[in-house]
Amino acid sequence: MGILEKISEIEKEIARTQKNKATEYHLGLLKAKLAKYRAQLLEPSKSASSKGEGFDVMKSGDARVALIGFPSVGKSTFLSLMTSTASEAASYEFTTLTCIPGVIEVSGVYNHIPSTCPGKGRGRQVIAVARTADVVIMMLDATKGEVQRSLLEKELESVGIRLNKHKPNIYFKPKKGGGISFNSTVTLTQCSEKLVQLILHEYKIFNAEVLFREDCSPDEFIDVIVGNRVYMPCLYVYNKIDQISMEEVDRLARKPNSVVISCGMKLNLDYLLEMLWEYLALTCIYTKKRGQRPDFTDAIILRKGASVEHVCHRIHRSLASQFKYALVWGTSTKYSPQRVGLTHTMEHEDVIQIVKK
Repeated sequence: MGILEKISEIEKEIARTQKNKATEYHLGLLKAKLAKYRAQLLEPSKSASSKGEGFDVMKSGDARVALIGFPSVGKSTFLSLMTSTASEAASYEFTTLTCIPGVIEVSGVYNHIPSTCPGKGRGRQVIAVARTADVVIMMLDATKGEVQRSLLEKELESVGIRLNKHKPNIYFKPKKGGGISFNSTVTLTQCSEKLVQLILHEYKIFNAEVLFREDCSPDEFIDVIVGNRVYMPCLYVYNKIDQISMEEVDRLARKPNSVVISCGMKLNLDYLLEMLWEYLALTCIYTKKRGQRPDFTDAIILRKGASVEHVCHRIHRSLASQFKYALVWGTSTKYSPQRVGLTHTMEHEDVIQIVKK
């Protein structure tokens, strides 16, 4: 029996098994096996005959956004509207058959947006582009968005991409001996010590330290064992709202992590860019030389929560070792300018002047 057949059999077994206390161990083992087979399915073949046409999208800009969705939902139109990229758009499916990159400016920050869609053997493009992104934009047709969203979420989930979720707070460390040490700092309602041991044994792990710091499910524990899961924010963008009722538009707009737009009528695109900026969680920092005005034409782009030390490393790798103090103007200070050290946390549009020893 091939891997696909094994995966299909396990999925059917999980679907027909009732979820209760008596079956939790059985379901936990089935999920562990399913994760193993899916990981094997994604491993590239080592045979020469498996070589085929590849693709790559060069990284550029300050952040990376993956635009994914089914055919004819408006990805190419959106890309052409929001970037300088001219992507072919037509009324028939699979107009775009490869990964199309574009660059969009949001608040002075340049975001690299590769766009791709599943189908016609392009599933690996979706996986490769999404796994390297900072944010995923899942574009959906508002007239059938619920079905499309469910299918895409299932596809991404099966390849280890977790949307709008955080990494499980579980400490896990394999050891060379000593058996399995299991502890938890919270009351567990979804996992037990016995189930954890059974799952570990399925992965041929008989010696490890495990500490649950939150009430996690067996699936989340399996994710920790596998270790290659990607956790990233996702914006669900419902396009073509001009084709549905106002009541339906209102319902979709109120869903978590969702934005409603119409590329055809250019509706709500500005709000989408505002949401994209929030999800990217970026900060613009401007630099200033002594006796000169700040340079507002060339910002340093960092993640929210970045410190003065991060700014130093971004300017030059040796600057932190020569650092004496910095003067900062902006919302992160109590008064301007404020003399700060390396640990000071910068905020959006702060201005910094670094003084060396």
